[in-house]
Amino acid sequence: MTDLLKRLLVGRALRSGQLHEQLLPKRIALPVFASDALSSVAYAPQEILVILSLAGVSFYAYSPWVAAAVVVVMLTVVASYRQNVHAYPSGGGDYEVATTNLGPNAGLTVASALMVDYVLTVAVSVANGVDYVGATIPFVASHKPAVAIGIVVLLTVVNLRGLRESGAAFAVPTYAFMVAVLGMVLWGGVRLLIFGDELRAPSAGFDIVPEQTNLTAFAAAFLVLRAFSSGCAALTGVEAISNGVPAFRKPKSGNAATTLLMMGVIAISMFGGIIALGLASGVKVAEPSVVAEDLLRPDGTPVGPGYHQQPIIAQVADAVFGGGSLLFVLISAVTALILFLAANTAFNGFPVLGSILAQDRYLPRQLHTRGDRLAFSNGIVILATAACLLLWGFQADVSRLLNLYIVGVFVSFTLSQTGMVIHWTRHLKTETDPRTRHQMHRSRAINFFGGVMTGLVLVVVLLTKFLVGAWIVCIAMPVLFLMMKGIRRHYDNVAAELEITGDYDATVLPARNHAIVLISKIHKPTMRALAYARATRPSTLEAVTVGVDGAEARQLQDEWERRGIPVPLKMLDSPYREITQPVLDYVKQVRRRSPRDVVTVFIPEYVVGHWWEHLLHNQSALRLKARLLFKPGVMVTSVPWQLHSSDRLTGRPEPFAAGSVRRPSGRHAEDEEIGAR
Repeated sequence: MTDLLKRLLVGRALRSGQLHEQLLPKRIALPVFASDALSSVAYAPQEILVILSLAGVSFYAYSPWVAAAVVVVMLTVVASYRQNVHAYPSGGGDYEVATTNLGPNAGLTVASALMVDYVLTVAVSVANGVDYVGATIPFVASHKPAVAIGIVVLLTVVNLRGLRESGAAFAVPTYAFMVAVLGMVLWGGVRLLIFGDELRAPSAGFDIVPEQTNLTAFAAAFLVLRAFSSGCAALTGVEAISNGVPAFRKPKSGNAATTLLMMGVIAISMFGGIIALGLASGVKVAEPSVVAEDLLRPDGTPVGPGYHQQPIIAQVADAVFGGGSLLFVLISAVTALILFLAANTAFNGFPVLGSILAQDRYLPRQLHTRGDRLAFSNGIVILATAACLLLWGFQADVSRLLNLYIVGVFVSFTLSQTGMVIHWTRHLKTETDPRTRHQMHRSRAINFFGGVMTGLVLVVVLLTKFLVGAWIVCIAMPVLFLMMKGIRRHYDNVAAELEITGDYDATVLPARNHAIVLISKIHKPTMRALAYARATRPSTLEAVTVGVDGAEARQLQDEWERRGIPVPLKMLDSPYREITQPVLDYVKQVRRRSPRDVVTVFIPEYVVGHWWEHLLHNQSALRLKARLLFKPGVMVTSVPWQLHSSDRLTGRPEPFAAGSVRRPSGRHAEDEEIGAR
């Protein structure tokens, strides 16, 4: 049943040789890896205006300059990462660049920053999409956390089906969003510049009550910088392509660089166009918590609590196409959808990064292996779980989540570009070809400028967002850093402990092997375990049972002698009716008598076919095995006995599983468990 459900949700398993079939062409890679960066135009322009509105509508005059600064940073980052994908095409991205050129600690810092950013990408994108849907569906608005978590689960299932299938599923909505928004920007520009039409947003006639007036020059500059840092949310997701180069078809680096350039051009066009049309149409937005009081109608009265503030894209679409028109509804719908799908960028980037970190022994090794559909399933599940916890903890509140955003991504930007400068400097020392040296000098200049620019943005982000939530990320990153260092230290210690030293002789055998068969009663599983133990030809062999009830113990002893079983039976006393400890004490006693010998404990176990049967059998055996595994010089061997219910797993009965096991009247359920005595 479990396997059937898995196949229905995830699909049939794929062979390792089919991995090339999952690689992406540029037309599919663009929506897979760029949906996060493209979708940020749904909230990054609005965040600039929201922050500037704190000082009133007059500060909207700074928004073109803020937007221009964001565009410059985006162009710089795109140009810089085009150098990255050519120099480091293995998929390590910023982590590999920082580790190779700045050392392991810098690499782990980047890795921790990226992991935090990927989780926040999923949480912010899904929460923002739920806001769009909740504006028209009251049920969604009143159950935001539950709906957001449900969408994350749906995205998880789609991604578990494989990279190619998830890319095909997300391609149409992403392209629809790009066409819709770019078409809106072009048509709005035509109406303004060619036809001379006046565009009026629904909030064009409103005024804003400034929360801060008579600002000093320093305070005004700080507010503008805070708006700039919020607008830099448009850069999130740019690094995803450099982390996903292995998912591209050959030539991988060339296709990744082309896709990165296309993404940058499209994102900048949409970002700049929405800001321009928003200002031209008179869009007014305020912080969600103060909209009712701070937005004023033309008559000077507050809009009141019944007013719903439309997002900036919706207001621009209303101004360009008219509210209620088909194109207005289409743009609102695809914007909400792209925000949900933006999380897919993280679902492709996080598992790849996790796999590389696991290969370097900084994360559990399970993250390095691919699942049935050749996706890194464990990484996908971990990402989804962390995002769901974040959505639940912050109640899917976008404004609170955005305060945590973009810190991690600019940490990785800055360290990556610094590492690339060192990379080109190192190669220039050995390169002699003039043409190649010229290209390296140009690449180094681009990366140097990118490192300086992103470093300045990082400082601005930390200064303006630290007290309003960024401090959480500043704590989470060191915690992840220390956790990965601890995992690496554990793996290194285990490897050192298991390494064969020069004086180790693998041919040395233990002096003797003492075999112990744990039994509770005489039945077929007991006889099979005894027969198997005898077949191993141990030095000594005895059956051991724990006498909890005196009458039952005597009955077992009498039956043992009556059947003439050629193995001595040892009865352990248990005055407190405890089963596990007497066995452990006896094994320890045997080991103490012969420290150079080994003790092999044979435990008969039932093999059942239904999940609920596992709760009824083998519990004592599991407890014993768990305790015996920590005893040096003790080997534990399970001897299975297949019950009829297990036949369904193989489709045919086992030749040695015939017959049934009955419980004698008066026996407790625990007595069925082999090894309970």
